[in-house]
Amino acid sequence: MSASTPVIHVVDDDDDFRHAVGRVLEVGGYHIALHATAESLLESPLDTGPGCILLDLQMTGIGGLEVQARLKAQGDLLPIVFVTGTGDIPTSVHALKAGAEDFLCKPVSKDVLFQAIEAALKRYADSRRAREQIVSLRALVARLTPREREVFDLVVRGKLNKQIAFELSTAERTIKAHRHSIVEKLQVRSSAELASIAERLGMLPEAGT
Repeated sequence: MSASTPVIHVVDDDDDFRHAVGRVLEVGGYHIALHATAESLLESPLDTGPGCILLDLQMTGIGGLEVQARLKAQGDLLPIVFVTGTGDIPTSVHALKAGAEDFLCKPVSKDVLFQAIEAALKRYADSRRAREQIVSLRALVARLTPREREVFDLVVRGKLNKQIAFELSTAERTIKAHRHSIVEKLQVRSSAELASIAERLGMLPEAGT
Protein backbone atom coordinates (compact mmCIF):
# COMPACT_ATOMS: atom_id res chain seq x y z
CA MET A 1 0.00 0.00 0.00
CA SER A 2 1.48 3.35 -1.02
CA ALA A 3 1.47 6.47 1.17
CA SER A 4 -1.19 7.98 -1.10
CA THR A 5 -3.64 5.07 -0.79
CA PRO A 6 -6.69 6.15 1.26
CA VAL A 7 -7.19 4.29 4.54
CA ILE A 8 -10.64 3.97 6.08
CA HIS A 9 -10.47 3.79 9.87
CA VAL A 10 -13.41 1.85 11.33
CA VAL A 11 -13.87 2.69 15.02
CA ASP A 12 -16.55 0.61 16.75
CA ASP A 13 -16.60 -1.53 19.89
CA ASP A 14 -19.09 -3.93 18.32
CA ASP A 15 -16.80 -6.68 17.03
CA ASP A 16 -19.33 -8.14 14.60
CA PHE A 17 -20.21 -4.78 13.06
CA ARG A 18 -16.59 -3.63 12.87
CA HIS A 19 -15.39 -6.73 11.07
CA ALA A 20 -18.47 -6.87 8.81
CA VAL A 21 -17.91 -3.28 7.68
CA GLY A 22 -14.23 -4.04 7.22
CA ARG A 23 -15.02 -6.92 4.88
CA VAL A 24 -17.46 -4.82 2.87
CA LEU A 25 -14.86 -2.05 2.50
CA GLU A 26 -12.11 -4.46 1.47
CA VAL A 27 -14.36 -6.02 -1.18
CA GLY A 28 -15.11 -2.48 -2.35
CA GLY A 29 -11.40 -1.87 -2.88
CA TYR A 30 -10.64 0.22 0.20
CA HIS A 31 -7.76 -0.25 2.61
CA ILE A 32 -8.90 -0.44 6.20
CA ALA A 33 -7.71 -0.05 9.78
CA LEU A 34 -9.99 -1.53 12.44
CA HIS A 35 -10.16 -0.05 15.94
CA ALA A 36 -12.11 -1.63 18.80
CA THR A 37 -11.71 1.50 20.95
CA ALA A 38 -11.36 5.23 20.49
CA GLU A 39 -8.06 5.03 22.32
CA SER A 40 -6.71 2.74 19.60
CA LEU A 41 -7.55 5.35 16.96
CA LEU A 42 -6.10 8.25 18.96
CA GLU A 43 -2.85 6.36 19.47
CA SER A 44 -2.48 5.68 15.75
CA PRO A 45 -0.50 7.91 13.36
CA LEU A 46 -3.33 9.46 11.35
CA ASP A 47 -1.63 12.28 9.45
CA THR A 48 0.18 9.95 7.05
CA GLY A 49 -2.01 10.27 3.97
CA PRO A 50 -5.58 10.39 2.68
CA GLY A 51 -8.45 8.61 4.36
CA CYS A 52 -11.44 9.06 6.62
CA ILE A 53 -12.86 7.79 9.91
CA LEU A 54 -16.05 5.77 10.36
CA LEU A 55 -16.80 6.51 14.00
CA ASP A 56 -19.34 5.05 16.41
CA LEU A 57 -21.06 7.50 18.72
CA GLN A 58 -21.25 5.56 21.99
CA MET A 59 -18.40 3.24 22.88
CA THR A 60 -16.77 1.87 25.99
CA GLY A 61 -14.35 4.52 27.20
CA ILE A 62 -14.07 7.63 25.07
CA GLY A 63 -17.19 8.42 23.03
CA GLY A 64 -17.36 9.54 19.43
CA LEU A 65 -18.05 13.23 20.08
CA GLU A 66 -15.03 13.49 22.36
CA VAL A 67 -12.89 11.79 19.73
CA GLN A 68 -14.11 14.32 17.20
CA ALA A 69 -13.25 17.20 19.54
CA ARG A 70 -9.76 15.86 20.24
CA LEU A 71 -8.92 15.31 16.58
CA LYS A 72 -10.20 18.77 15.69
CA ALA A 73 -8.12 20.34 18.47
CA GLN A 74 -4.94 18.72 17.14
CA GLY A 75 -5.68 19.82 13.59
CA ASP A 76 -6.19 16.38 12.08
CA LEU A 77 -7.54 16.52 8.54
CA LEU A 78 -9.23 13.12 8.34
CA PRO A 79 -12.99 13.66 7.86
CA ILE A 80 -15.34 11.85 10.23
CA VAL A 81 -18.45 9.93 9.21
CA PHE A 82 -20.47 8.92 12.26
CA VAL A 83 -22.08 5.49 11.93
CA THR A 84 -24.21 4.76 14.97
CA GLY A 85 -27.28 2.98 16.24
CA THR A 86 -27.88 5.42 19.09
CA GLY A 87 -28.02 8.80 17.39
CA ASP A 88 -30.71 11.45 17.66
CA ILE A 89 -31.33 14.73 15.86
CA PRO A 90 -29.67 17.06 18.43
CA THR A 91 -26.57 14.86 18.52
CA SER A 92 -26.36 14.65 14.75
CA VAL A 93 -26.72 18.42 14.45
CA HIS A 94 -23.96 18.90 17.03
CA ALA A 95 -21.64 16.49 15.20
CA LEU A 96 -22.25 18.07 11.80
CA LYS A 97 -21.78 21.61 13.13
CA ALA A 98 -18.50 20.45 14.67
CA GLY A 99 -17.32 19.37 11.22
CA ALA A 100 -18.44 15.78 10.69
CA GLU A 101 -18.81 14.84 7.04
CA ASP A 102 -21.98 12.79 7.61
CA PHE A 103 -24.07 11.12 10.30
CA LEU A 104 -25.41 7.69 9.37
CA CYS A 105 -27.69 5.43 11.38
CA LYS A 106 -27.24 1.66 11.58
CA PRO A 107 -28.06 -0.38 9.66
CA VAL A 108 -26.55 1.47 6.70
CA SER A 109 -26.56 0.22 3.13
CA LYS A 110 -23.33 -0.32 1.25
CA ASP A 111 -24.25 2.31 -1.35
CA VAL A 112 -24.97 4.97 1.26
CA LEU A 113 -21.78 4.10 3.13
CA PHE A 114 -19.62 4.23 0.01
CA GLN A 115 -21.19 7.52 -1.05
CA ALA A 116 -20.36 9.04 2.35
CA ILE A 117 -16.80 7.71 2.19
CA GLU A 118 -16.21 9.12 -1.28
CA ALA A 119 -17.53 12.52 -0.17
CA ALA A 120 -15.22 12.37 2.85
CA LEU A 121 -12.20 11.47 0.71
CA LYS A 122 -12.93 14.41 -1.60
CA ARG A 123 -13.15 16.68 1.42
CA TYR A 124 -9.80 15.37 2.64
CA ALA A 125 -8.21 16.11 -0.73
CA ASP A 126 -9.64 19.64 -0.73
CA SER A 127 -8.48 20.26 2.85
CA ARG A 128 -4.99 18.94 2.13
CA ARG A 129 -4.73 21.12 -0.98
CA ALA A 130 -5.86 24.19 0.96
CA ARG A 131 -3.35 23.50 3.75
CA GLU A 132 -0.52 23.07 1.26
CA GLN A 133 -1.44 26.36 -0.39
CA ILE A 134 -1.36 28.13 2.99
CA VAL A 135 2.07 26.66 3.75
CA SER A 136 3.29 27.85 0.35
CA LEU A 137 1.94 31.37 0.90
CA ARG A 138 3.53 31.60 4.33
CA ALA A 139 6.86 30.59 2.82
CA LEU A 140 6.55 33.37 0.23
CA VAL A 141 5.70 36.00 2.85
CA ALA A 142 8.67 34.83 4.94
CA ARG A 143 10.94 35.92 2.07
CA LEU A 144 10.07 39.59 2.66
CA THR A 145 12.58 41.77 4.46
CA PRO A 146 11.39 43.43 7.70
CA ARG A 147 10.83 46.72 5.85
CA GLU A 148 9.00 45.00 2.99
CA ARG A 149 6.79 43.29 5.56
CA GLU A 150 5.91 46.70 7.04
CA VAL A 151 5.03 48.00 3.58
CA PHE A 152 3.07 44.83 2.79
CA ASP A 153 1.01 45.19 5.99
CA LEU A 154 0.05 48.73 5.01
CA VAL A 155 -0.58 48.00 1.34
CA VAL A 156 -3.07 45.23 2.14
CA ARG A 157 -4.93 47.67 4.38
CA GLY A 158 -5.51 49.92 1.40
CA LYS A 159 -2.88 52.57 2.12
CA LEU A 160 -1.56 54.65 -0.78
CA ASN A 161 2.17 54.96 -1.47
CA LYS A 162 2.32 58.53 -0.14
CA GLN A 163 0.45 57.49 3.02
CA ILE A 164 2.83 54.60 3.59
CA ALA A 165 5.84 56.84 2.94
CA PHE A 166 4.57 59.35 5.53
CA GLU A 167 3.86 56.63 8.10
CA LEU A 168 7.28 55.01 7.63
CA SER A 169 9.12 58.34 7.33
CA THR A 170 10.63 57.58 3.95
CA ALA A 171 10.39 58.71 0.33
CA GLU A 172 7.47 57.69 -1.88
CA ARG A 173 9.84 56.35 -4.54
CA THR A 174 11.32 54.04 -1.89
CA ILE A 175 7.86 52.67 -1.15
CA LYS A 176 7.30 52.11 -4.87
CA ALA A 177 10.55 50.09 -5.01
CA HIS A 178 9.48 48.04 -1.99
CA ARG A 179 6.08 47.36 -3.56
CA HIS A 180 7.73 46.19 -6.76
CA SER A 181 9.94 43.80 -4.79
CA ILE A 182 6.97 42.54 -2.75
CA VAL A 183 4.93 41.82 -5.88
CA GLU A 184 7.82 39.86 -7.37
CA LYS A 185 8.53 37.85 -4.23
CA LEU A 186 4.88 36.96 -3.67
CA GLN A 187 4.40 36.18 -7.37
CA VAL A 188 1.33 38.36 -7.85
CA ARG A 189 0.40 41.21 -10.16
CA SER A 190 -1.85 43.52 -8.14
CA SER A 191 -2.60 44.94 -4.71
CA ALA A 192 -5.86 42.99 -4.75
CA GLU A 193 -3.91 39.74 -4.96
CA LEU A 194 -1.69 40.90 -2.09
CA ALA A 195 -4.81 41.56 -0.02
CA SER A 196 -6.13 38.12 -0.91
CA ILE A 197 -2.92 36.51 0.40
CA ALA A 198 -3.15 38.52 3.63
CA GLU A 199 -6.78 37.52 4.07
CA ARG A 200 -6.06 33.81 3.53
CA LEU A 201 -3.25 33.97 6.08
CA GLY A 202 -5.44 35.76 8.63
CA MET A 203 -3.28 38.87 8.55
CA LEU A 204 -6.05 41.40 8.03
CA PRO A 205 -7.83 42.99 11.02
CA GLU A 206 -11.41 41.92 11.58
CA ALA A 207 -14.13 44.39 10.70
CA GLY A 208 -14.65 46.88 13.48
CA THR A 209 -11.17 46.44 14.97
